[in-house]
Amino acid sequence: MIFRFHNGQVVLPDGPTGDADIMIADGIVTAVTPVGGTPADREIDLDGGWLLPGFVDTQVNGGGGVLFNDQVDVEAIAAIGAAHARFGTTAFLPTLISDTPAQIAAALAAVDTAIGQGVAGVVGIHIEGPFINEVKRGIHEAHRIRRLDTDTLATLTAPHRGRVMLTLAPELCDEDDIRTLVRHGVIVSAGHSDATYDETQRAIGAGLTGFTHLFNAMSPLHHRHPGAVGAAFDSDVYCGLIVDDVHLHPAVVRLAVRAKGKERIMLITDAMPSVGTDVSEFMLQGKRIAVKDGVCIFEDGTLAGTHLDMASALRKTAQVTGLPVPDVSTMASGTPATFLSLRDRIGAIAPGQRADWVWMDAGLTPRTTWIGGRTVSEAA
Repeated sequence: MIFRFHNGQVVLPDGPTGDADIMIADGIVTAVTPVGGTPADREIDLDGGWLLPGFVDTQVNGGGGVLFNDQVDVEAIAAIGAAHARFGTTAFLPTLISDTPAQIAAALAAVDTAIGQGVAGVVGIHIEGPFINEVKRGIHEAHRIRRLDTDTLATLTAPHRGRVMLTLAPELCDEDDIRTLVRHGVIVSAGHSDATYDETQRAIGAGLTGFTHLFNAMSPLHHRHPGAVGAAFDSDVYCGLIVDDVHLHPAVVRLAVRAKGKERIMLITDAMPSVGTDVSEFMLQGKRIAVKDGVCIFEDGTLAGTHLDMASALRKTAQVTGLPVPDVSTMASGTPATFLSLRDRIGAIAPGQRADWVWMDAGLTPRTTWIGGRTVSEAA
């Protein structure tokens, strides 16, 4: 099947191009070439916009009115994926915030089943807590926080169909446990942590490779006490950023991108069930969360995830950094795919990659999303 795109920019690994033919078979790109003489099966006028690799979001708590913690089943995962596909997300990790061992096991099983059934977009799971520091817990419930134990370690390291990402506080976990997790393929990320620079560096030495929502809910950078943020800047790790005009000052976004570069910064949403809906509130583990001016907030002022989608994250990042769209696209697609060790399958428009794309208009509003060459969302 040949898709022919024209009148816009198609972002390829070696840079944007104008018109392009993209050939696919069984949902995989087989060739990307200049427009040829062979009739296309589908011709798409980009109308001055962009064809970008589909977005890869490593932190999705919910969407479409569904919170993963409340409904750990295939139907919930599919609904969350469908809600975010409207905004260009073609690969995501349903994210479970601090919960019980039984709920963690159920969530892992649900994602395994969803992947086995071919639910569009799901590539694994993100377990965020409960192995975090209470002083940096944010909206996470204090009574759920605990230390990583042998039984849960076994649950996390058992074979799973997709990627397993775990956010923990390095200062409260043994380095040997981090090594065990990594040895079994778990992607370990620091978050909700009050770790010192040295504690964080020891965890990195043990195999920790990511930072969950850098700056937020972690020990800050101080000129005599670099903290977790300082360790992130001083090492070759991947860092998630929430760019929603609330979680980070624009100057901080610019500093992080300059310090780490587009190959180590990942745009994330930390999205809550309000994304893809017009609801003004939702419940989160017994707490009523208000959605005001695009911000999810508890009554005491604590931020509770976001009302952010990946298209908005890309648009806002381009605005505050002034970077070209292809560079910001890397942070929304290629970099998180590399972090998840999925770069051979997703994150670029290139032969051998799944045909996951998003057409965005000149104002960077999503028009159509494809997963495996199949249209999963199309603007009216």
